[in-house]
Amino acid sequence: MEHEHISGYEKVDQYNMEVVREMAAHYKEIIRLLGEDPDREGLQLTPERVAKAMLFFNHGYELNPEEIIKSAMFTEDYKQMVVVKDIEIYSLCEHHMVPFVGKAHVAYIPDGKIVGLSKIARVVDAYARRLQVQERLTRQIKDCIQNTLNPIGVAVVIEARHFCMSMRGVQKQNSVTTTSDFTGAFMKSNKTREEFMHIIGVNMH
Repeated sequence: MEHEHISGYEKVDQYNMEVVREMAAHYKEIIRLLGEDPDREGLQLTPERVAKAMLFFNHGYELNPEEIIKSAMFTEDYKQMVVVKDIEIYSLCEHHMVPFVGKAHVAYIPDGKIVGLSKIARVVDAYARRLQVQERLTRQIKDCIQNTLNPIGVAVVIEARHFCMSMRGVQKQNSVTTTSDFTGAFMKSNKTREEFMHIIGVNMH
């Protein structure tokens, strides 16, 4: 655990320092291979900073999304659509380890059990904070909610910008990738699915 005092407040970071040191050694060599001097003043602490950043960016591996939902499940006789939209997503593409960022929209129709709304956002973050592809991320969120809460249906839509497209490759800076996945009532009923799409303001056509 490290303590850092910044402008009157205390920031506390928790890392496995053995892992940080091992990762930092690799990042120092990467900096050298890029043609830089890892021992110059501005770069001396960079390997450790990057190691800590990568551990934070991928802290979802330490979280159990199903347990997050189980920690706040309640019995409730409510069978209308519950929608949590515009959940911020920050993830790393597993192909180039560069970010993709955007938002997730999640809905479910309860069947006797509801979950605290903040837990849905935490489930999204738990899966996003891993090396990912957007398609898998969409499916994992859907499966977790369906398998744990057992609702009448689940809908997940993700809209994201991929830096691997805007910084390299085709270099299309304004491209947005949209993925979706559905279970139960959202698959069987066009009306239910269209109602969800209308609420979140996404046109899949």
